[in-house]
Amino acid sequence: MTELYRPDWALPAGVQARYSGRAGGVSVAPYDSLNLGDHVGDNPQAVAENRARLLAQLPGCDDIQWLEQVHGIDVAEARPQAPVVCADASVSAAAGVACAVLTADCLPVLFCARDGSRVAAAHAGWRGLAGGILTETLKQFSDPGDVLVFLAPAIGPEAFEVGPEVREAFAWASDACFRAGQGDRLFADIYALAREQLQQAGVTSVTGGTECTFSQPQQYFSYRRDGVTGRQVSLIWRSL
Repeated sequence: MTELYRPDWALPAGVQARYSGRAGGVSVAPYDSLNLGDHVGDNPQAVAENRARLLAQLPGCDDIQWLEQVHGIDVAEARPQAPVVCADASVSAAAGVACAVLTADCLPVLFCARDGSRVAAAHAGWRGLAGGILTETLKQFSDPGDVLVFLAPAIGPEAFEVGPEVREAFAWASDACFRAGQGDRLFADIYALAREQLQQAGVTSVTGGTECTFSQPQQYFSYRRDGVTGRQVSLIWRSL
């Protein structure tokens, strides 16, 4: 069985969400074993098998909208049997197709309308977060105050060391989102940055944001820790 987790997140009836770990697939080191990224150098047949195993474990889901993620702010409509789309978020009001993002330290953010009528998933590395990928995704909903948000596993604030250019990119953020390191280095809290941005946009319900991909090598892929590695997925969908 693939290693899948159900977020500790109260969702409306008819909406499901999951995020993966790294166990239960067929990829070999350094992608062992449930690598779901097809752009990291893994055997394509292994990735295809891992994705098939994943889909088979998603209740009420017939298909997954995969994205070519480029750390941008484009949002695509998730469609059944659709080809890969170049975007860093997807949104759907249809049943049976999952919005999905691949990560290995970047922040996956899941969105759900409070009435369950619309869902979305966004890939938020620091560049995308600073550029506005979360606010662009929120524009796909009629009222940010009626959107539920979950922050899936990403690199934690004790491991995310950045340079001063990152602090400059988040000039609007409070000092609580950063901690001083050696010299001009800082430790950034990507979860706190996302919460502040979402709250400023009018979101009142933000859950999750407690794990660290970097510090849990048995459970999660981490690009910053390992360099050549796989990708886990975070998904949300309206059930058939």
